[in-house]
Amino acid sequence: MKKVLGWILLFLLVFWIGTNPRPAAETARGIGDGVAAIFSNIGTFFVELANG
Repeated sequence: MKKVLGWILLFLLVFWIGTNPRPAAETARGIGDGVAAIFSNIGTFFVELANG
């Protein structure tokens, strides 16, 4: 059952990207920016930790 739901979700995602490329690109960019900010903040944390 999980496999079927996974395939359905994947199909819907591909369909959404195909029919609405601009919002899909903005969503992907937003997720990418969020992930980049997380890693940047982790890096800043460790630099500050090392500097005391």
